[in-house]
Amino acid sequence: MDLDAFRTLLTPAGRGALDEAVKILADGADPVAAASAMRRHHPAGLTAAALTQASLRRRAEAKFGPDAAVMYFTPHGLEQATRPEVAAHRAARIRAARIWADGGPEGGGPAVLDVCSGIGGDLLALARAGCPVHAVDLDPLTVEIARANAAALGLSALVDVRTGDAALADPGPYGLLFADPARRGARGRTFDPMAYSPTWPVVLDLVARAPAACLKVAPGIPYEFIPEGAEAEWVSYRGEVKEAAIWTGLWPGGRRATLLPSGATLTASGAEAETGPVGRYLYEPDGAAVRAHLVAEVAALVSGRLLDPRIAYITSDRLVRTEWASCYEVTEVMPFSLKRLRAALRERGVGVVTIKKRGSAVDVERLRKDLRLSGDDSCVIVLTRIEERPFALLCRPATSTDG
Repeated sequence: MDLDAFRTLLTPAGRGALDEAVKILADGADPVAAASAMRRHHPAGLTAAALTQASLRRRAEAKFGPDAAVMYFTPHGLEQATRPEVAAHRAARIRAARIWADGGPEGGGPAVLDVCSGIGGDLLALARAGCPVHAVDLDPLTVEIARANAAALGLSALVDVRTGDAALADPGPYGLLFADPARRGARGRTFDPMAYSPTWPVVLDLVARAPAACLKVAPGIPYEFIPEGAEAEWVSYRGEVKEAAIWTGLWPGGRRATLLPSGATLTASGAEAETGPVGRYLYEPDGAAVRAHLVAEVAALVSGRLLDPRIAYITSDRLVRTEWASCYEVTEVMPFSLKRLRAALRERGVGVVTIKKRGSAVDVERLRKDLRLSGDDSCVIVLTRIEERPFALLCRPATSTDG
């Protein structure tokens, strides 16, 4: 979809075509039948644009919920857009920081410069938190879509979106710089900050000229790219690590893990976890805590110890409920051997397994086939390394009646 086709969707005729496309797809029509039905009343170009947008809205429901019904997307923009829950969490932190720039509304949040704004996932959350947002993106189509999304959600009064080069933006007059550099190139997603667009040195130059900043980055960002004195926060949503944010100019640096939707947060306490033998329970820390190197802090929460000093599995003889870790009861521990593991599962009548691994080189899918499972019971298999030796732990999810 090009810029002209998208602008056509914003006209009365375009909105009518889009409404029709949404209804046709909701009724279960396949793409060919939907296009044939639409072309009876609309030009081919408008038909294609409306059906594309209607399909994207259906996909977007999983991420944006009811808002998806009035928003606009591109395939790449939808994929890269921040989940509203994560964006709202960041916006709430920004507002709570009480940083101000000239012209900020009384009772509202700080003025924000949002560079690389995309379709507007973050700027919408910022505006909903009361922050006036000036947004910049290099792609004219994306800019037009972000404007349309702000209008559709009644936020235009707080949002100004323009086409521009992030590298040329001046963050000085704003209370905060928000940057979400593109992490996808011609070969797909990139994990190297030097391949971001704009590149990491350009992003850091913007940060250096901003009174405060929040940078959205991939969860796997190497620690050496985190600026000295910054706070790095890893965010997990319903058990899945979604992204990381680097904060400067707001509060002391350090490492933080946050769980959504609860909002629970964990910071470095200086805890040190000892190692010891496998106990009755095994804890698998949330990925945000693992990324933030806060496994020792999680171990302290459950009075636990590490199986191996370099692997993020915690064991304890106590069952402690915490949202920071999944807990399993260990039923058997064995040095890893395919033959022995297969025999143990056959003896238990296990036909369904969940396989988890850390510090193991075993190919999980190959192992699943080689086990040749049959039976009605289920089991959790944890593959790990203890003192350089491979082990398999047979487990079951811990219940409140254990112990």
